[in-house]
Amino acid sequence: MTTEQAVLLVALVDLSADVDAGRRYEDAVLALLGRHGGELERRLRTGDGETEVHVIRFAARAGLDAFLVDPERVALRAELGDAAPATRVLEVHDV
Repeated sequence: MTTEQAVLLVALVDLSADVDAGRRYEDAVLALLGRHGGELERRLRTGDGETEVHVIRFAARAGLDAFLVDPERVALRAELGDAAPATRVLEVHDV
């Protein structure tokens, strides 16, 4: 029996295409983390409000994979089209 390790991510979220719509989208999708074993550890925002940094932990990689294809998340992103935030996700670990 193998035990999956937790996955720690940092997401750099560019909201500049539409700050208000981007924030509403992030509020909605971050609320979906729990159903996939994910937890938002920190949510930070730059002074200009156009970028957020999220520190997210998933209990297992399978949870991350499920979150990425969650139908509600996919639909919310499609709704925003070009106004959807651009996100760079980095898998990180403590040093």
